[in-house]
Amino acid sequence: MIKYKLICKDCELLFDSWFSTSKEYEKLKKKNFLNCYNCNSKKVEKTLMAPQLISNIQIKKEKKEISKYKEINNKIKNYQRFIKKNFEYVGKNFAFEARSIHYNDKNQKKGIYGTASNDEIKELREEGINAEIVPWLNDKNN
Repeated sequence: MIKYKLICKDCELLFDSWFSTSKEYEKLKKKNFLNCYNCNSKKVEKTLMAPQLISNIQIKKEKKEISKYKEINNKIKNYQRFIKKNFEYVGKNFAFEARSIHYNDKNQKKGIYGTASNDEIKELREEGINAEIVPWLNDKNN
């Protein structure tokens, strides 16, 4: 396998792509099978690539990024624990339940949480129903 840095001559997008061999790249290029994923242009060329060297600075940067990722994951987990403790889970019936509470003036002591599509959330907001999207991590992936 070989990785090339490619550039689109139309939109000037730089991106990487893997090929089984350098001959494979040439074959695909000759048959006009290479295209830019951004603008779909066929004017894609190889650019100069430097070998990847791992430095101490790069290692520290990666550790810092991992640390930030873990911190964000922990915050999301804390939000999830708070939501599970203080709100009622309604599953995929979230949009229906939110409308029931809003229009029927149900005196509900607990808020609700569940699953809804982006379109359902948009419709709820258009109806004046306060609904938010919260990132959710599955426990088995943490």
